[in-house]
Amino acid sequence: MPPPDHGPDLEEQIATWRSYLRRRQAIHAVDVAELEDHLREQIAVLIDAGLAVDEAFLVAVKRMGDLDALSREFAREHSDRLWKQLVVAPSQRGERQSGARTEAIVAFCLAAGAALAIKAPALFGIEIGKNAGFYARNLSFFVLPLLIAYFAWKRRTGRTALRWAAAAFVAAACFANAYPFAPGGHTEALASMHMPIALWLLVGIVYAGGRWSEVSGRMDFIRFSGELFVYYVLIALGGGVLAAFMTMIFGAAGIDAQPFFQSWLLPCGAAGAVIVASWLVEAKQSVIENMAPVLTRLFTPLFAAVLIAYLGTLLWTGRGVDIERNVLIAFDLLLVVVLGLLLYSVSARDPHSPPGAFDVVQVVLVLSALVADLVALWAIATRITEFGITPNRVAALGENVILLVNLAWSAVLYIRFLRGRGPFAGLERWQTNYLLVYAVWAAIVAIVFPPLFGCV
Repeated sequence: MPPPDHGPDLEEQIATWRSYLRRRQAIHAVDVAELEDHLREQIAVLIDAGLAVDEAFLVAVKRMGDLDALSREFAREHSDRLWKQLVVAPSQRGERQSGARTEAIVAFCLAAGAALAIKAPALFGIEIGKNAGFYARNLSFFVLPLLIAYFAWKRRTGRTALRWAAAAFVAAACFANAYPFAPGGHTEALASMHMPIALWLLVGIVYAGGRWSEVSGRMDFIRFSGELFVYYVLIALGGGVLAAFMTMIFGAAGIDAQPFFQSWLLPCGAAGAVIVASWLVEAKQSVIENMAPVLTRLFTPLFAAVLIAYLGTLLWTGRGVDIERNVLIAFDLLLVVVLGLLLYSVSARDPHSPPGAFDVVQVVLVLSALVADLVALWAIATRITEFGITPNRVAALGENVILLVNLAWSAVLYIRFLRGRGPFAGLERWQTNYLLVYAVWAAIVAIVFPPLFGCV
């Protein structure tokens, strides 16, 4: 039986409400359709109960607002109209504003705590400029516990999970400081780079707030990590401009601001910005969710083109990869960026949407990265054969093998999805499950490699 006709006004109001939801990246098209069905059912019931069409729409949106945050936000942003003013009770607006203010205060207090924590060792004579190794090994412990505290406060994380996280951080701090690292040695640098990666998994577990065992919970954390990176880079760029102007104007007055910049502004700002960027991602999702997917769609074809051009150049010239260490590191960083683009694209995509042109570009990117990874592995194996085993070479070999496995199976799952022989959810599940592999390997490099290679 067709639905009753309630006139163009109601359809226009529903269309406005639907358009508002569709502009939000956080809600998928299928969810909008489901919410619209629910809204129409509510309106029909209310009209049958005797309410006028406008009144029925008001009450239905009000009830939807009780169930869905986006509907509630839709009503709040359109409060210049009478019916939307009726939807949002003054007490609700007050509670939201108070909650947002409280969250901002907590976030900035924790950011200040991170900024002070990174300066605390200086009270004991451990200056940043003279103890770079100490600060590099312990960088995670100045920031990540406070970031976990922010999410634990926001998600109301249970004490048991926090005790496990605290125990893991204490153990990691012992490993980072108990080994007799040779100053400037390879294992110290490897431990400094891999310890944050291993501990980032703990941040994710607290961030997920009890949903870590679910694919959607881990996927939300991947999405958060990508958006945090974008925000952090933007803050860093703004900080760079601020520092440049500060140096210029104080220099014009005959005052050298460089010591203050190097000792206070840079380390404190870099530490506190992690908390501030995380708060921005949480509080301003509607802004960044429109920005990060656009950046991903912009750079994915560009990176694919660069890799294809590079592989074509290797074939055309017959040359191999330069086996110098710095070149191999840069090559691995490129593959990590490619993997990051893939991860964020997967997390931002509607898994129920049919395959499109961008999915084809993603497969091209994955396949070209896979071939590039094989070339890098060949170069690393050649370097090990000629010059022997070192911590850096073994770490690079392991990371490239892990990347190879991830990229290879991702390509298989993505091609199956393009051919209609597998769901996109399979690729999501593979990527989120693989997070543990990265964390375990990072922990092995940070904890096992130093004693294995004599802390050199």
